[in-house]
Amino acid sequence: MLAPYCAGVAVLVALPALVTIGLAFTEYDLVRAPEVNGLANFGELAGDRVFRIALVNSLVFALVATPLRLLAAFGLALLLHRRFRGVGVARTAVILATVVPEVAYGLLWLWLFNPLSGPVNALVTTGGENGLTVFDRLPPQWLTDPNHARAGVILMSLFTIGEGFVILLVARQALPATLYDVAALEDASWWDVFRRITLPLMTPVLALLFLRDLVVGFQATFVPSLVVWDGGPPDYGTTYLGLFVYRNGFEYLRYGYAAAATVVLLVLTATIVLVQVALLRRWRSRFV
Repeated sequence: MLAPYCAGVAVLVALPALVTIGLAFTEYDLVRAPEVNGLANFGELAGDRVFRIALVNSLVFALVATPLRLLAAFGLALLLHRRFRGVGVARTAVILATVVPEVAYGLLWLWLFNPLSGPVNALVTTGGENGLTVFDRLPPQWLTDPNHARAGVILMSLFTIGEGFVILLVARQALPATLYDVAALEDASWWDVFRRITLPLMTPVLALLFLRDLVVGFQATFVPSLVVWDGGPPDYGTTYLGLFVYRNGFEYLRYGYAAAATVVLLVLTATIVLVQVALLRRWRSRFV
């Protein structure tokens, strides 16, 4: 019964990964046959300023966006786990942004971030005068300022939390109701119920989602950075590792160089996963 799954993993994941690792040690332009060049691609990556910028951008996004996304999904799951009038509509609204095609989602935010007619800056400048905020400051320049653009990518990611929301909602509804009945009999406050019952029981699910989202975060920036900002504004403000690999492989036809960057991304991701697994095991050992 596992044979179809194993075959799919072998053909679609394992084999391409091995080919990519092999091509990382070659000079390949998709036209001529690959030529082995040893560690030359990795040496060039070490001195590539654009690669270093993309690496820092990717790490900052993963480390900032992941906890914010998890916190938003967790908060909404706790808020919407009870049944009340309109809860179905509210749950659907949370999930809706996640199922919108990524390109359409990016184009929507390109309009939202428009500095002249976009609703985001119109909301920010509400109450201000002469196009300034209520603090007499210019509104964020989402499309022209590198720091604001990176913040915009993070903001876009905070609305695509539907999958994590569903998992946490199911996990919250699966918690034993008897524990909450006992807490009510003891007249426990909502904060005591949260920190002594809800949070400890849901921590394994939260840890698993954090681990997954941290890994996925390295690929989640590709469409926003390409569709909305095209890797800018200068100097490579929204160039992330995914866009760096894509451009070197399919725009500059440096497939071997792009494969080397992919291997670095794979090693970085594996290192983060191993560190997290070690921390989780250490945390679990405290309760055994």
